[in-house]
Amino acid sequence: MTEAPLRAELLLTHDVSAELERELTAGFGELGAPAVRVRRTLDHRGPADLEWLVLVSLPLQAFLSGLGGEAVKDGYRALRDLVARLVRRGATAPAAAPRPLVLQDERTGLRIVLEADLPQRAYEELTALDLSGFGVGPLHYDLARGRWRSELDEAAG
Repeated sequence: MTEAPLRAELLLTHDVSAELERELTAGFGELGAPAVRVRRTLDHRGPADLEWLVLVSLPLQAFLSGLGGEAVKDGYRALRDLVARLVRRGATAPAAAPRPLVLQDERTGLRIVLEADLPQRAYEELTALDLSGFGVGPLHYDLARGRWRSELDEAAG
């Protein structure tokens, strides 16, 4: 039995340019998870503004494992570079706080927050991370501890 190919759904905020949308779509295609659906949030926001710029929904464990494999040579570097470009070019105002790219597992809803300033080590560790140890999320990379963690999972455990 062959595995189904990876597919990604992208949800973009309204301020992501068409050029950046094309770059994201191409980038995830090169990473082995072509976007099959791209949607945008509404132009207006409520009191709880979105904290992310792009939300990517896909089979997360398979995607991350593939980034560390030979099929996508140096996939974690390509993902790191894509996130850095996205956050750098996605800011609409100089004083705007950078909003990250968020990966979300399409089955469990577990989220991983990818910020522009993550070290390469964070991406390398991410490709080998066993997501079954996390239930609530979201996962953030703790620079001080040098590891991926979910504060909500830790509080619940």
